[in-house]
Amino acid sequence: MTIYLDAVWVLNFLLDFMLLMLTQALCREATSKSRLIFGAFFASLIVPLTLYFPNSYLTTVIGKLIYSILIILITFRFKTVNRMLKQWFIFYFVSFAIGGGLFALHYLLQNPIALSPVGFLSFNTGYGDPISWVFVVIGFPIVFWFTKNRMDKHAIEKIRYNEIYNVNITINNQSYSTTGYIDSGNQLVDPLTKRPVVICDEEFLQQWFTSKEWQSLKQAYNHFNIDDIPTNWVDLIQIVPFQGVEGKSNFLFSIKPDKIEIFYGEQRIISTKILIGIQFAELTKDNRYHCLLHPQIIQLATIHSA
Repeated sequence: MTIYLDAVWVLNFLLDFMLLMLTQALCREATSKSRLIFGAFFASLIVPLTLYFPNSYLTTVIGKLIYSILIILITFRFKTVNRMLKQWFIFYFVSFAIGGGLFALHYLLQNPIALSPVGFLSFNTGYGDPISWVFVVIGFPIVFWFTKNRMDKHAIEKIRYNEIYNVNITINNQSYSTTGYIDSGNQLVDPLTKRPVVICDEEFLQQWFTSKEWQSLKQAYNHFNIDDIPTNWVDLIQIVPFQGVEGKSNFLFSIKPDKIEIFYGEQRIISTKILIGIQFAELTKDNRYHCLLHPQIIQLATIHSA
């Protein structure tokens, strides 16, 4: 049988790229697309290496374990041993889960699996198994969505709602810190962008504004006159409609920040896809916190070392 190495190599590269994407999503690691691509390319090199050198050290169990560690280091960089091991274990968990799904798909369609020296992917036509291509194109996005959705729900269930967290918000390249409280009742999401809304009070947000700008913004909100919004804030202010507890429709002025950082235990959670809702009053009488954090931030944000 003639083996079309380039086709099998491309199939491995796509599958490795998707596995690393899912690993990143489950670990919520901050890494660039270029590192994901380079990591997937390095992982896919196992195909020509084991095909041309079937008796090399890479075909042994130890060799494959070392190779997989190198894949993780290339994709996510080395930060700590514990973090690397977590990424490594999740990468193998994802690989076995996806491999099991591929095997089940073969069995369901009664298509025999042809074993090959390259290891992970089987092929029986020289171009790579057609079922594998179907799995990459159609099946993997479904598995990706299902797995990530379940893990996100699990993350939300583990959120600690009864604690105060340090929060740092950057708007217009200016950063200020305060304290925030994860509010399980805050389910406000902008219907247009689907971004979760964090509510911050007047005392905290005034730091980004001059006294005149704040008064103009407050007047624009009270009279719902967008012409009163300060000129240099027009591009950053967004109106979020919502329905109150009593069932009446209302609206909220919100700001598009550069990013928000939450110091959640030993983790530093960073999110850019949020909105800061403006509360033209105090959130609490004792000033214990100035932000009502949205639970989805823990789900959507990227985790960094604190």
